[in-house]
Amino acid sequence: MKRKNLAALLGLACAMSVTLAGCGNTAAPANTPKEEPAASEAAAPETEEVKEEPVTEAAAEETETEEPETETEETEAGIPEGYHLVWGDEFDGTELNEDDWNYEVHEAGWVNNELQEYIASPDYAYVKDGELVIQPVKTEENGKVSYASGRVNTQNKHDYKYGWFEARLRVPEGKGFLPAFWMMPQDEEFYGQWPKCGEIDIMEVLGDTTNTLYGSLHYGEPHEQKQGSFNLADGDFASEYHTFAVEWEPGHIGWYVDGEQYFEADNWFTKVDGEEEKPYPAPFNQPFHVILNVAVGGDWPGDPDDTTVFDERAAMKVDYVRIYQKDSYDENVEKPVEVLDMREADETGNFVYNSDFSEDEDLTDDENWKFLLFNGGEGSAEIKDGEIVITSTKEGSEEYSVQLVQPKMPMEEGKTYKFSFEAYADEDREMKAAVTAPNANWIRYFPDTAVKLGSDWQTYEFTFDMKDKTDDSGRVEFNMGAQGSTATIHIRNVRLEIAA
Repeated sequence: MKRKNLAALLGLACAMSVTLAGCGNTAAPANTPKEEPAASEAAAPETEEVKEEPVTEAAAEETETEEPETETEETEAGIPEGYHLVWGDEFDGTELNEDDWNYEVHEAGWVNNELQEYIASPDYAYVKDGELVIQPVKTEENGKVSYASGRVNTQNKHDYKYGWFEARLRVPEGKGFLPAFWMMPQDEEFYGQWPKCGEIDIMEVLGDTTNTLYGSLHYGEPHEQKQGSFNLADGDFASEYHTFAVEWEPGHIGWYVDGEQYFEADNWFTKVDGEEEKPYPAPFNQPFHVILNVAVGGDWPGDPDDTTVFDERAAMKVDYVRIYQKDSYDENVEKPVEVLDMREADETGNFVYNSDFSEDEDLTDDENWKFLLFNGGEGSAEIKDGEIVITSTKEGSEEYSVQLVQPKMPMEEGKTYKFSFEAYADEDREMKAAVTAPNANWIRYFPDTAVKLGSDWQTYEFTFDMKDKTDDSGRVEFNMGAQGSTATIHIRNVRLEIAA
């Protein structure tokens, strides 16, 4: 069923009273980078009332000719009870409405080593057949390859504090694409530049792994993040449309796909170096705007390759964007007391479970060992005869393209750790080992360290000091991609323990 009845919904919304505390401003729109926002000279925002969007004459005429949908029908479509529409765009016109949206302009390489230039042009972000289309383009001229794409936002046009933020869309497919539906503050300097200002990523899907969805939260100084993921059992996010949303309330954010919650967060912070933390739930207590873009290349997706096609398959197609709110929100919330779930060591002092690979466990779940492929990496892993055997057919473009990990490592500040394992390869080659911090911007407790593998079992042992804040979510990693070989690797007897 097509969902085009925004005017009726807005009419219903305008019949309801909405008064919410905000801290927005009316500064000119800023170009908002995804990880290193440019400085803004906007003043600290004043508290203001969130205004309802008026229904235009055209919308009123449409309402008269269409059978209005009810709030109950919207609830049945997946919107929780108690919400009403405050703004949305069904993209029913012939061009992007610049009363609602800003085009962003950024040079190639501006952030995350991405390859695309963002250009304010309907060549790269346009409305067609009731959809917003964001279309990356590849250009080859005199032997030089360049990329252009579109990025649009609602900053200083539609900024909201709290609500249900939703879009129905289809992502592009192809190595090197990173589409995103996400949110940044109206005033990025209110708590300080990224990541202190906060960032809510509603939807990110790697173009070469289109059955996996990521939702993330960035905040703090030092930078920390929380991330959840969702894997489709059937189908993928590129060949069919899906609905992506966050429910953002004071002190709680939940991530949804097709009405199903797959991740939530309620504990975060922000501060300026040398100062006390800002009152919770900062930075997620200020108006945010939505952003839609398709990046090409960069640190996470890797660069396009010969398989990447820049035709319709490269486009992100957005059916609608809608924002709902409740009548009021109780902002008198307290920060949860952080209780770390520190994994206990076994009787030998080892924090790594199934370290001798005596159990043939599921290597796809989030318990104990997990085998991962990214950015063109291809291969398989098998536990047998007291070892794990990693067979690669393609090494991929990144060191982590072929990866074996175990999460939930308890890393205690001030302790000295010993990390050891045995390994060999069918042919001489290298791999890299590390102990990392997925929730603390992927910092390295033990740095990525190359180990040379020969054709016989060899023991590798390293000692390191844990100098960072105590973390119950460290991760042991073996990275086997993009190191010049696909030779099969054998690993056994992995140990992480506190040094005597």
